[in-house]
Amino acid sequence: MWRGLWTLVARAARGPSRPCTRQGSGAPAPGSGATIFALSSGQGRCGIAVIRTSGPASGHALRSLTVPRDLPPARRACLRLLTDPRSGEPLDRALVLWFPGPQSFTGEDCAEFHVHGGPAVVSGVLQALGRVPGLRPAEAGEFTRRAFAHGKLSLTEVEGLADLIHAETEVQRRQALRQLDGELGHLCHGWAETLTKALAHVEAYIDFGEDDNLEDGILERGVAAWGSGVGIPGVSAPRSPLTPSFLLSPFTADSQVQGLEVALNAHLRDARRGQRLRLGANVVVTGPPNAGKSSLVNLLSRKPVSIVSPEPGTTRDVLETPVDLAGFPVLLSDTAGLREGEGPVEQEGVRRARERLEQADLILAVLDASDLASPSTCNFLDTVVTPTIAQSHNGNSQRLLLVLNKSDLLLAGDPDLSPELSPHLLMSCLTGEGLDGLLEALRKELTAVCGDPSTGPPLLTRARHQHHLQGCLEALGHYKQAKDVALAAEALRIARGHLACLTSGGGTEEILDIIFQDFCVGK
Repeated sequence: MWRGLWTLVARAARGPSRPCTRQGSGAPAPGSGATIFALSSGQGRCGIAVIRTSGPASGHALRSLTVPRDLPPARRACLRLLTDPRSGEPLDRALVLWFPGPQSFTGEDCAEFHVHGGPAVVSGVLQALGRVPGLRPAEAGEFTRRAFAHGKLSLTEVEGLADLIHAETEVQRRQALRQLDGELGHLCHGWAETLTKALAHVEAYIDFGEDDNLEDGILERGVAAWGSGVGIPGVSAPRSPLTPSFLLSPFTADSQVQGLEVALNAHLRDARRGQRLRLGANVVVTGPPNAGKSSLVNLLSRKPVSIVSPEPGTTRDVLETPVDLAGFPVLLSDTAGLREGEGPVEQEGVRRARERLEQADLILAVLDASDLASPSTCNFLDTVVTPTIAQSHNGNSQRLLLVLNKSDLLLAGDPDLSPELSPHLLMSCLTGEGLDGLLEALRKELTAVCGDPSTGPPLLTRARHQHHLQGCLEALGHYKQAKDVALAAEALRIARGHLACLTSGGGTEEILDIIFQDFCVGK
């Protein structure tokens, strides 16, 4: 139904139109760009639906549909009767708001119609707007793209807004809000300012070196001097009246670059935590057959994802389900029990389980607490648990939680399960005992894997962020190796350009198209 509605609106918008330029009164005038409109609230029946416009004809559209025809006071909600601009037929009684540019979300004149959310009402208002000269339906993300074009949002803030719209868990919401507030953008602007100051020092030596006999002293330093951070020798040469005063102080570009390198390396060492937080961490449940892996997956996902059976080898393939675990987005995978498969199908399932195990960010290793001495359990401890724990101590980012299931089968007064066993959690999927302890342990492990958006510096949530920071770091490496002052200055320009691309896209339309394609129509 909504697809058909949008087709009608598009057809209405194809009629004769008169481009208009924005004026304070909202009246249309020739020679302007198009004004866009869209349903900005969710589709379907609802109490209130929000339809908005952006562009120079917004004021004209507002006056064409409302009675009385004058514009309401800026940024104040007014109750108006909406009528069809051609037939004069009443459409609805609605709250309307007028946002004259540049004090609006997009920086252009904007209008909002808060109408009743029935499909017939929304359809009538959208078709009426489509008949107003100079208006056309908005494309996906076009409102936000205009806000970006008018300097209302940086590119990192646009990405934060997209992440906020798609956030499904608590930590995703927190991270998206921090990015929408501009924390990553402000950080990059600070780094760019540092590079600008360093570049100013280097270019000043290029401009004034001939007058002050400094060029020879700079070039004699070579690679080691450029990276040492020690001041330039020979600055005591006679000073020209045009020489900036900072040329007589120790050369600071090297120290500024070194400090920036430390900061960039710290952010690039986050091991993709921000991307895991945005897209979800891979948590793989593994263990020997009949340990209770499928029962644990069903318990954590709160739905029957996997078949539970006392027969070993029930799970033959990798079963995935997205889950909100302690506020973190997780892709939870149930895998086949690790053993020598009895047939080709089970062997393929075990192969896929081992393959998925290598891709895991967090491994939930499940054992049967009542059968720790079995050969399959001992083999799993030797081949999976012990090596993974040893690698994590050696800096491997992959983490492991050992879970001993079926605690309800243990008899009271039994001795310790095993004094040599790695740190573990004891629980019962049947009774739910120990689940709270497991969820708390998962929260701590996922915080380490994904990062905590409530504290610390802003996270890098996209591959694009890492690409430009890595390019900036490589350019700084070229700066340190440069034997010529002009080459050093060029390296700083390239480094600064990478930071500019991170916050502004560098004017590349293809990059902007990729970023805005995830937005919905109306945003």
